[in-house]
Amino acid sequence: MRVGIIGGSGYVGGELIRLLLLHPEIELTAVTSRQSVGEYVFNLHPNLRGMTELKFVPQDLSFLQRNCDIVFTATPHGGAVNLVPKLLETGIKVVDMSADFRLKNPLEYEKWYGWKHTHPELLEEAVYGLPELHREQIKHARLVACPGCMATAAILGLAPVIKADLIENNRIVVDLKVGSSGGGSKPSASSHHPERANGVRPYKVVGHRHIAEVEQELRYLAKHDITISFTPHAVNIVRGILATFHTYPVRQITNKDVWKALRACYANEPFIRFVKYQKGPYQLPDPKITLGTNFCDVGFELDLHANRLLLFSALDNLMKGASGQGVQCLNILMGIDETKGLISTGFHPM
Repeated sequence: MRVGIIGGSGYVGGELIRLLLLHPEIELTAVTSRQSVGEYVFNLHPNLRGMTELKFVPQDLSFLQRNCDIVFTATPHGGAVNLVPKLLETGIKVVDMSADFRLKNPLEYEKWYGWKHTHPELLEEAVYGLPELHREQIKHARLVACPGCMATAAILGLAPVIKADLIENNRIVVDLKVGSSGGGSKPSASSHHPERANGVRPYKVVGHRHIAEVEQELRYLAKHDITISFTPHAVNIVRGILATFHTYPVRQITNKDVWKALRACYANEPFIRFVKYQKGPYQLPDPKITLGTNFCDVGFELDLHANRLLLFSALDNLMKGASGQGVQCLNILMGIDETKGLISTGFHPM
């Protein structure tokens, strides 16, 4: 399968290139970048030195049509909304890594992103690219809209207990610790290393735009409205997300009830691991153990004193939170083993 990447200069684009170069059933035929045309890919992604002689090419629709069957769009939010329809018209399938087609209701873009969606007709067709929820729809999609990294962590952590109707639906607190690569490759005043290092900084503490897709997908599971509270924190790591969920059971539950919900939802999922141990330093999910992998680790603890169910999820924001998940969706689109090109143990120690 011939695959291209539009917007290959950022962190997500770099991870896509790495994964696709190593993929046994993919030919990476084009990587575009408006600022780096003519430069070797490894100049921006030095870990790929010796792996490829590809150069960045201009974003030329006719070239992509001749050389690609599927294209990843790894552009900033708002950069794919007018490009994707043109790609679809040529017959190319698209896996979009931006937020431009994640939300079903076009009015949600005005509320959460501050702009009017120019192609609302594609929102209903676009399939939300979370295989654990939408595998069958992804198989037949022309357009896959990959989730945000924090949204992936939140949905995967909450989906089992929402589906099993174990918790209150309007009292869900999502607390996330997020690595700096989640902010992209272009630093801002707040993401500049001297400002971020050695700190734990809450940001966008209310009204974060990932709330929209989390509530949308949990509503899909629950068949009724869900309200979440959602606050991320910038922490002194480069990659990884740890999400902690404070939830409140609707009845008295036991560990067995939670295990039953987890297994019912994820028993056969290749990239979900359950982490709940009584010894060792990694008794609950820790993003450090997921780095470089497409795994999402999920765990829990019951707080009988406060009648609280604590849930945890951890993942690599550039893998299961972005590029790895994109390649997982690509495999499903191609009709091959969805783990192809994605099996990795990661590293320990790290």
